[in-house]
Amino acid sequence: MKALVFAAGKGERMRPLTDHTPKPLLPVRGKPLIAWHLERLAAAGVSDVVVNLAWLADCFEPALGDGSRWGLRLHYSREGAEPLETGGGMLHALPLLGDAPFLAVNGDIFCDVDFAALPREPRGLAHLVMVDNPDHNPRGDFALDAEGRLHADGAARLTFAGIGVYRPALLADWRDVIGPAPGADETPPRFKLAPLLRAAMARGAVDGRHHRGEWTDVGTPERLAALG
Repeated sequence: MKALVFAAGKGERMRPLTDHTPKPLLPVRGKPLIAWHLERLAAAGVSDVVVNLAWLADCFEPALGDGSRWGLRLHYSREGAEPLETGGGMLHALPLLGDAPFLAVNGDIFCDVDFAALPREPRGLAHLVMVDNPDHNPRGDFALDAEGRLHADGAARLTFAGIGVYRPALLADWRDVIGPAPGADETPPRFKLAPLLRAAMARGAVDGRHHRGEWTDVGTPERLAALG
């Protein structure tokens, strides 16, 4: 199985820490934040990991190399000076990911999710990990029903953890779903993944699970410091 780590963001809320260091390379408990993901991906049997790059892209390869220290093969998907957002970044990385389902994880979260416990293939187009709503996202993102299906709206909403297993087919009709959104007509296109997920949810094609363990969106210097 292959995996994608989103690492292209500018980390603007983390400034000045991210003026010279990309957020996924900031240290957490003695190692770069992204290294925790790479260790867990290798332990789960993932062989190839694509890391998408934009902001301070040239910092990553010197820090991570070819991935051999984790028993991985790293591939770098360079997006240019401006990040392509999650949807555009995933689309841009597809030639490196191939045609099979793949795991994707945000490079700026810290968690103890067992990647090996995630399905190798989602029932539909995507399988998302959800967590309890943190203080900074009290209304949550999507609702998880008793059958494990995810819905764009619902009473018991949870927060998307930034971890999922996806079929490339999720992106097949991206232009119809995104429409004239800003960035969609650029080359390469820039767009968010959330509208595609909501469209797939409307067709009953997204399921998920509720993770109750450790999880932090490392979005501010305060949250980074709280991890110790």
